[in-house]
Amino acid sequence: MAAEIFLQTDPTLRPILEELRQQEPIFHRPTFAATAADFAALTAPTYWEVGASGRRYTRDFILQHLAENPPVDAATANWRTSGFALQALSPDTFLLTYTLKQADRFTRRATLWRRTATGWQILYHQGTIMSANQNDTP
Repeated sequence: MAAEIFLQTDPTLRPILEELRQQEPIFHRPTFAATAADFAALTAPTYWEVGASGRRYTRDFILQHLAENPPVDAATANWRTSGFALQALSPDTFLLTYTLKQADRFTRRATLWRRTATGWQILYHQGTIMSANQNDTP
């Protein structure tokens, strides 16, 4: 029962959940972002993230990294997402959470999305590696 609370989405948010779910994992869906300009438009000027290592990354660092290292395509790499849930934090800002399976590595993901006049922008993202003795299922 404890795990279900994290998987609940208000039914009125389901259309937004579907829309954002298709864009995850961020930076790994070429249909939504494939160029440096796409990535810049997708991230808010104040964007930052915390990687699975716990290290903080700035927007500038991420954009530079993506320019030098084309990202992995999640579908081609056979990455799998599951357990999506969405919470409205304000009328235009949403917290999307899910689990990502990359080969034998499972991570919990959280992305803060904001709807703008020009489309969706990411404010913040975090990935946390799940331990092997995790109590709930991915």
